[in-house]
Amino acid sequence: MVKQKRKDTGVPEKKSKKLKKVPATEKLLAPEATWGSEEAHPERERACSDPELSPELSPEQKRVLERKLKKEQKKAERKRLREAGVALAPAQPLPAKRSGAQLALDYLCSWAQKHEDWRFQKTRQTWLLLHMYDKDQVPDEHFSTLLAYLEGLKGQARELTVQKAEALMQELDEAGASSPDCPLLEKTQRVRQVLQLLS
Repeated sequence: MVKQKRKDTGVPEKKSKKLKKVPATEKLLAPEATWGSEEAHPERERACSDPELSPELSPEQKRVLERKLKKEQKKAERKRLREAGVALAPAQPLPAKRSGAQLALDYLCSWAQKHEDWRFQKTRQTWLLLHMYDKDQVPDEHFSTLLAYLEGLKGQARELTVQKAEALMQELDEAGASSPDCPLLEKTQRVRQVLQLLS
């Protein structure tokens, strides 16, 4: 079958709706080229900076241009303030983060009080198991609660805790921590309590 040629009716074909992306500065400069000098047309500057007054832009293009202009204005304002020496303050002050030690001790206290909203948190338990022999990290008033918590320890966590406690006890015995004047005496006592509880 032979294709028929379209007759030229003199009507130009419709152009594609997709437009080439043009930077905001070029869009602003394009109307200036057709308008003449700045002295003759003071409203030209207003029309170029206000996308609503540019008749050749689609609504979407106007929104994009407006956002770009706002962004450029904010950037210029920040630069001006920076040059003036004014410190930029954050919008809202950040709340102080609580340390891992505080979170773990709060977790332990919550468990001890049997709150209804208490739930198991592996990271808190892991922190407690790693630092339970350190008197600075887990004070004496929390250690008795921690021992009660350790009674309910099950499975792999219990086995690993016992193995680590036995290894630590051997290290402390080799270091001579059993003498009364040794600074590691408190740590040795804690290790013994954990071993007695879990063994």
